[in-house]
Amino acid sequence: MSESEAVPAKGIGDRLAIALSFVSSASVLVLELVSLRLVAPYLGLTLETNTAVIGVALAAIATGAAFGGRFADAVPPTRSLGPLVLVAGALVLLILPIVRWTGEAVRGGDSNLLFFAVTITLFFPAALLAAVTPMVTKLRLSTLAQTGTVVGRLSAYATVGAIVGTVLTGFVFVAKVPTSVIVLWLGGLLVVGGAALTVYFRGFKAATRPLILALIGAGLTVLAPRPCEVETAYHCARVVADPAREGGRTLYLDQLRHSYVDLDDPTYLEFDYTKNLAAAIDARWPAKEPLRALHIGGGGLTMPRYLTAIRPGTQNRVYEIDPGVIEVDKAELGAKPGPDLDLRIRDGRLGVRSEPDDSRNLIIMDAFGGVAVPWHLTTREIVADLHRVLTPDGLYTANIIDWGRQAFLKAEIRTVAAEFAHVAVISKADDHSGGNFVLVASDQPIDAAAIRGLTGARASVLADAAEVRSFVGDAPLLTDDYAPVDQLLTPYRQ
Repeated sequence: MSESEAVPAKGIGDRLAIALSFVSSASVLVLELVSLRLVAPYLGLTLETNTAVIGVALAAIATGAAFGGRFADAVPPTRSLGPLVLVAGALVLLILPIVRWTGEAVRGGDSNLLFFAVTITLFFPAALLAAVTPMVTKLRLSTLAQTGTVVGRLSAYATVGAIVGTVLTGFVFVAKVPTSVIVLWLGGLLVVGGAALTVYFRGFKAATRPLILALIGAGLTVLAPRPCEVETAYHCARVVADPAREGGRTLYLDQLRHSYVDLDDPTYLEFDYTKNLAAAIDARWPAKEPLRALHIGGGGLTMPRYLTAIRPGTQNRVYEIDPGVIEVDKAELGAKPGPDLDLRIRDGRLGVRSEPDDSRNLIIMDAFGGVAVPWHLTTREIVADLHRVLTPDGLYTANIIDWGRQAFLKAEIRTVAAEFAHVAVISKADDHSGGNFVLVASDQPIDAAAIRGLTGARASVLADAAEVRSFVGDAPLLTDDYAPVDQLLTPYRQ
């Protein structure tokens, strides 16, 4: 057969073929990003979580493309294309209830079951959607001479669709509407489109069973548990009242108890690490002396409130990347911006870069993505910038979470010690397995005895230079070129 001889006649127009390739690929990327949002309240957003979800999505794309092409050669795409999109939409509507009910069942326990649920619920609809482009390509091939043009054009539009889906989800959808709404709309649009194609090519009867599945999924999505009070651009946030303390409020970000605030008494500190931060500060400066404090990470604004109350006249500037967290602080945790509380929605590293030299005498680093400090806030380069911003007698403090052999903690101590002359670590005295550690650094000697006097038996203080070096051992120096924060944490988090 010559290249000009006809092959199966086209069943759809060029514009519809482009639209199907574009929308199906966009939908896969929307699903990928939404799946990350769905697991965050139960697993947090770590490098491992991101990698797992991205890997599942890529595996689904590869599987769908391969089997979609083979299926298109075995069954006329006009028979299978509509039901395929329709079933994919129905399965999308099942993702949210399956993940959330599974997440609630395993909350605080074995996460493998949740990973399995995410894998299954993401893989199948994504694979079905990835099969659309090879099927559409088959329908558009009228002669073999057009193969390169048709395949190239549809592949290009599919890629553009993936880009658009990624950008819209990351910059618009997640910031504007809850995850459940995104899932309902995406699944609903796919169901409507798939039903229309099915009815057009095969009649209404062929669409009835997938439509029933879609209705079940939509109903379960509406009934599924909601782990968030507020979905921010970065977190699943909720505020829980403390039954033991009238003004007590706990801010949860994803699965973690992030901050505790007493609305009636800002001097009350619930978490031990905040008490240890206060001890380090009080050991350095006389009582009631106002400070010029810079906070990287806002959370519930516990320490800015404390410093304002205990040291009137203190100027607090807070860099918090998540505007939704700031809104929760204002609405439910009593935050009132003013001369003593300057709230800025900005990435902490960029904020530090904008600060003048020798402008702050206290810096508190308390920023987290899940259980890990974001890697770009751990490196020698950011520490050097923090050093630049501090006055010669200033104090840098950081909240660090680590477990087991504390490989990340040791690496961060070494990194901070590369820029500051004196380093100390405050930890819980009765638990050497891990938890919250307060890292303290300064160019001036740190008064470990004064800190111990303020913490009492609650905490232990490691401040002797030789003991610090011995504890750090051969831990790596973290730099912008090498900062495997998640990997240093992972082996000891189980």
